[in-house]
Amino acid sequence: MGKTLNELALELKDLIINLQSDAHNKGNIRKERYNNLKLIMDIAKNSTPHVIVSMSMSAAEFNIKTGEKVNGSLGPDERYVLRWIDKPGVLEDLRDRWASVERNRGKVSNDKDS
Repeated sequence: MGKTLNELALELKDLIINLQSDAHNKGNIRKERYNNLKLIMDIAKNSTPHVIVSMSMSAAEFNIKTGEKVNGSLGPDERYVLRWIDKPGVLEDLRDRWASVERNRGKVSNDKDS
């Protein structure tokens, strides 16, 4: 079985922090900005396979069939999310989560989901 949304969110958070931790930017990273990063799938609001990435006061929705952004904006952090989505296995894990949401016919977020 694939990763949970919580595991995927932690993976995304780590990727963003690592990508920002280059030698030129070490002192300017605000790690606490990503403490509330969440991945949400809400089949009740939208039946199209999607994931909503929420961080700080921003949110964006991504189609998990194509990996494209559908709605919203994450500002400059969006490029990191798109890079994460393009990593091997991420879309497959998100699709597995979506299948679980469809089976449960409900909202699954960062909670410990099956």
